[in-house]
Amino acid sequence: MRLHTLSVLSLAVCGAFSSGAMAAEELANLVEFGKVNVDARYRYEHVDQDNALNNANAQTLRTRLTVQSGKWYGLSGLVEADNVSRIGDASYNSTRNGQKDFSVVADPDGSEINQALMRYDFKKGNVVAGRQRILLDNQRFIGGVAWRQNEQTFDGVLGQVKPLTGMTLTYGYIDNVNSIWGPDDNRFDNKTNPANIEGHSHLFNAQYILMRDRRGAPQLTLTGYSYLLGLDNIATTAAAPLGSLSSRTNGLRATGAIGPFSLVGEYAQQQDYADNPMDLDSEYYLAELGYTWQGVVFKGGYEVLGGDEGAGNRAFQTPLATKHLFQGWADVFLTTPADGIEDAYVGVTAPLLGGQVQAWYHDYSAEQGSDSYGDEINLSYGRPIPAVPGLVALVKYATYDADTPLLRGNVANVDTDKLWLQLQYTY
Repeated sequence: MRLHTLSVLSLAVCGAFSSGAMAAEELANLVEFGKVNVDARYRYEHVDQDNALNNANAQTLRTRLTVQSGKWYGLSGLVEADNVSRIGDASYNSTRNGQKDFSVVADPDGSEINQALMRYDFKKGNVVAGRQRILLDNQRFIGGVAWRQNEQTFDGVLGQVKPLTGMTLTYGYIDNVNSIWGPDDNRFDNKTNPANIEGHSHLFNAQYILMRDRRGAPQLTLTGYSYLLGLDNIATTAAAPLGSLSSRTNGLRATGAIGPFSLVGEYAQQQDYADNPMDLDSEYYLAELGYTWQGVVFKGGYEVLGGDEGAGNRAFQTPLATKHLFQGWADVFLTTPADGIEDAYVGVTAPLLGGQVQAWYHDYSAEQGSDSYGDEINLSYGRPIPAVPGLVALVKYATYDADTPLLRGNVANVDTDKLWLQLQYTY
């Protein structure tokens, strides 16, 4: 099922609700209460790696137009179009421009329909059909990768029901993933970065708020999930067989708050699924503690993605996650090494001069064996520009210091420095 099929389905749903019995509510609400948003994001990205590749210097502009309708008997629609354009020289490897002598900046040029959907809201939930953004929990398994200029979106159907107070049940079906490497394939792509990830995936997520404080804020939330990813035309590495990222991941996540303290605990198991030719069996752990003092948030945590001693890379993978949010902004471990990874991290987020500053430290090691991979420092500062409403500036830096020159599973591990300068305007 592709976007045109889902559009036909959406129109059929719309038609089903357009009977004479519903004529009392004005159809004009779809237009009268609609809105249009324009977004432009300029970014300069510099990548310096300790290898034979030339330093990357990428200037890109992402422009976005979003048209959102009003509601008519719970029905609404949305269409969102994106364009990513290079500014200046192509002195970076976008994965599509053939500049393989440069480090990668995964922002290919092109135009695409980012979202095109129909939504139906009812008393205890909603259903969305079409090309859409799907963000589940903290996006560790299913996310939008909004950091990249071409966002990841999904063709499918997503439904949410709230049968009891504090309970949310979610089911999603996906038959195509519009990846960050799109919108198009060409002779320079490979089987680790297709523009469209094809297959049949099912997402199950059940969340229940067990405790609230006096103000109604959640104090203890439990989430159980099962993500069955059938990803037919993508591989873990260039040397691995297609379908090797197809997996079944079952897990339980708990988040809580006690006064100024926040706590997160999570556990998941991953096995092979669909037509994956590899035998997968690995585990995931997360423990995190946070403390807030006068608007300053301190956090420390320990995240483990398990490895496997078998042939090839059979480690715990999260192919549809917003990976930039995890294991450091240098994006060294977008593919989990075959020996797995342990990430011990601490960080602080604080208000500063009308904006927000962040600082993080990560220490990485293998989950199998005793190898130390390296450590990383992340720094950022972002703030609105007072003279121009809707304009936000960001400067961001990541430096990764490698300890092991090459990880098992053909994942290169080199010193990496990245710098970003960004301006984003939303109207």
